[in-house]
Amino acid sequence: MTRIGNSDLDVFPLSLGGNVFGWTADRDASFAVLDAFVGGGGDFIDTADVYSAWVPGNAGGESETIIGEWLASRKPEGVVVATKVSQHPEFTGLGAANVRRAAEASLGRLGVDTIDLYYAHYDDETVPLEETVGAFGQLVADGLVRNVAVSNYSAERIREWVDIARRTGVALPVAVQPHYNLVHRNDVEETIIPVAQEFGLGLVPYYSLASGFLTGKYRSADTEGQTSPRASGAAKYATEAGLKVIDALGEIGAAHDASIAATALAWLRAQPTVVAPIASARTVEQVPDLLAGARLELTNDEVAALDRVSSWTPTAS
Repeated sequence: MTRIGNSDLDVFPLSLGGNVFGWTADRDASFAVLDAFVGGGGDFIDTADVYSAWVPGNAGGESETIIGEWLASRKPEGVVVATKVSQHPEFTGLGAANVRRAAEASLGRLGVDTIDLYYAHYDDETVPLEETVGAFGQLVADGLVRNVAVSNYSAERIREWVDIARRTGVALPVAVQPHYNLVHRNDVEETIIPVAQEFGLGLVPYYSLASGFLTGKYRSADTEGQTSPRASGAAKYATEAGLKVIDALGEIGAAHDASIAATALAWLRAQPTVVAPIASARTVEQVPDLLAGARLELTNDEVAALDRVSSWTPTAS
């Protein structure tokens, strides 16, 4: 178990992504995935109010609704649910009134009294940050939210959020959710991790498997014949450099009898401030790799080898 920043949330070191629920996984498939994840020791679920408004016929909130129905059906103990605000078609932006309405709508769909971890999904520079920080702080004060967090914020804006929260005496953020994985590293490692270390924030990275590329299933930039909606996102990484990363993951994983995906997740977990990478599963068969990735411990030499092959170099200052 790992603690999320300075919060009282102690979670399994991998978060199950709920973005596929109501999209590529229907209600029954989503229930089966959730059952398998919790049955295997998982207890941390990530979603957002916008999931999955991009699907024809969906309005947003489908993932939260499915998770809420599962919670009501299974009544699991100790499960932590994180959700986000700013992108739902009916609740766009981070104005105070909108944040409040969106949180209340998410609570209704999830069927819970309190949201464990509530993210500002994307920065909204059309709204004064003081207003957004105050709105999140009021949700905590009123008991609708236990902990606040930010997603897709720059280091400068995270620092500004913390400064405002300290000055006004409202709840401080405990986590940050960036796009971070073995083939997408530079900005996070140069700017976000130092801020997280300074303020005691836990990193909960998304795209942990690079849209599926870091499973090793996509080894060509040619997506013809691929049926997965994520194939095009994964294929862009299928360069000579990207495939060297896959080969190294395969070699290191084989030494642990672990998959490429599990090894990629283990590398991410080994990075400073990372609490629980987010990874999703459309089917029960995909869940064991996620659980394995939460438990696999790489040696320092193995982490260093993956660092080298991913060809990351700091930007000159």
